[in-house]
Amino acid sequence: MRYISTRGLAPTLDFSDVLLAGLATDGGLYVPESWPTVTPAEIAGYACRPYADVAIDLMARFTEPAISRKELTPIVTAAYEQFDHPAVAPLRQLDSGEFLLELFRGPTISFKDYALVVVGRLFDHVLRQRKLHMTVVGATSGDTGSAAIEACRDRDSITAFIMHPKGRVTEVQRRQMTTVPSANVFNIAIDGTFDDCQALVKAMFGDAAFRDRMRLTAVNSINWARVMAQVVYYFTAAVALGAPARVPAFAVPTGNFGDAFAGHVARRMGLAIPQMVIATNRNDILVRLLETGVYRKDSVYASLSPSIDIQVSSNFERLLLELEGNDTTALRTRMTAFEKHGQFQLSASALAQMRSEFDGRAVSEDETLRTMREVLDRTGVVIDPHTAVGIVAGRAKRRRNDVPMVYLSTAHAAKFPDAVRQAIARDAPLPAHLADLFKRPERCDTLPNDLRRVMAYVEERAGV
Repeated sequence: MRYISTRGLAPTLDFSDVLLAGLATDGGLYVPESWPTVTPAEIAGYACRPYADVAIDLMARFTEPAISRKELTPIVTAAYEQFDHPAVAPLRQLDSGEFLLELFRGPTISFKDYALVVVGRLFDHVLRQRKLHMTVVGATSGDTGSAAIEACRDRDSITAFIMHPKGRVTEVQRRQMTTVPSANVFNIAIDGTFDDCQALVKAMFGDAAFRDRMRLTAVNSINWARVMAQVVYYFTAAVALGAPARVPAFAVPTGNFGDAFAGHVARRMGLAIPQMVIATNRNDILVRLLETGVYRKDSVYASLSPSIDIQVSSNFERLLLELEGNDTTALRTRMTAFEKHGQFQLSASALAQMRSEFDGRAVSEDETLRTMREVLDRTGVVIDPHTAVGIVAGRAKRRRNDVPMVYLSTAHAAKFPDAVRQAIARDAPLPAHLADLFKRPERCDTLPNDLRRVMAYVEERAGV
């Protein structure tokens, strides 16, 4: 397996180099040269197999020969031993033909764990082989940060800098990051939005001298390894519901489009997902794109579902390359227009293709709260606001009632106590391993949305 940049001007790399590079040197994102395939017989064979076994089989198709299946096996097995359910990503029936995919069973109780517990170990494996030290920089709208810190903490080969938008994550999300005492982890609160944090990460990668000097790498979903690992639970959920003979539809609460793109990759590999619904809140750049054909940046609005308070969906660039017929020159033209003018227009053929593969729905705050109450009243299950966004959008856009609909439940409700209280007038208790979270001391520095200040901060502390 080899990887190319979406923008076509960076070197072609193997998996290990893509893992360490994060963002391509031309500003693009890495994608496989071609999609590996999984046959219907192989999909059927995943039934009743442990989650880690399925993950090894699927991920090896992306990592070999750089990281062999033999090398990958202990890495993946150890990663998923930390999860609190034997199925790792269990399904819960919500109603007739409706299911929650519970993606909050990992150490930081969000779906980001499913990728980052593996990515952290992959980093360690490759860096030890090469006797290197790397600087991880990441931006988070809430959940990536704690999962990235959990993956990187106490690793001698990594120093991690995680930026979050000050005052725009929940207190639980913030404390999950800032209470980790590991000396190789630095938390930065940026005076700005998540998009500002993400832009700072991309700008640091765009400075070639700084990037090389600091040996930068990324843990955001701009890193291909993140997307690769998230593909797995689409297969395990589908098999649990009868794939390959019967494959469910999926509704995905998403801002940065990484989780939804992982479903798209599963399709490309051979999982015949009949429908995918992009679920957003008021920050609806992807839904507006589906409706109008215009990809246009707007203001970022604070919401009850802060992890999708994003107006620049980085992973859309990976899909855009396909929509443009894998023409990297055309993609560069689109992205240059976006970076210069804050928008671009999809061609009619590209828009038609996207509409054939995705539906989308923006969900209001009232709909989010009402659905959280309704699910509790009908099922006794307390859901988080992002899950509610997925349910509203999935129900609104569901094409066929005879096809099961799976809603990705991307976080534990306890991560969003204010929204839960507002919706159902009660608390969702934290899991036992986080019960003392509010008593732990915090470590965090606040910086302005200023690239030079942030780069200086990183350089002073990176230890490279």
